[in-house]
Amino acid sequence: QVQLVESGGGLVQAGGSLRLSCAASGSTTSINDMGWYRQGPGKQRELVAIITRFGVTNYVDSVKGRFTISRDSAKNTVQLQMNSLKPEDTAVYYCKAQRFEYDYWGQGTQVTVSS
Repeated sequence: QVQLVESGGGLVQAGGSLRLSCAASGSTTSINDMGWYRQGPGKQRELVAIITRFGVTNYVDSVKGRFTISRDSAKNTVQLQMNSLKPEDTAVYYCKAQRFEYDYWGQGTQVTVSS
């Protein structure tokens, strides 16, 4: 089992920045991909950014150039630096870790961007 705890959400004005962090505990060996997903009001959960254990990253088009995902495998943490935030980035952000054939999710952290 892998437990994930997110932190860093909050309320910010459009154009501002937030940094999300996710800490993994439990059976953290052999964690492969880690990523951030989000679910806005009335929307389906979508992938925001993902990083492999080798540091390869991928982003949804809407956040490219604004968000940066990073990972510290020694500390079992993953971060999401979010700059130039827009009201449409408002969502609950979830951390996900993949270990073997299992996906593990955090409880989510709210990000609200005011216009």
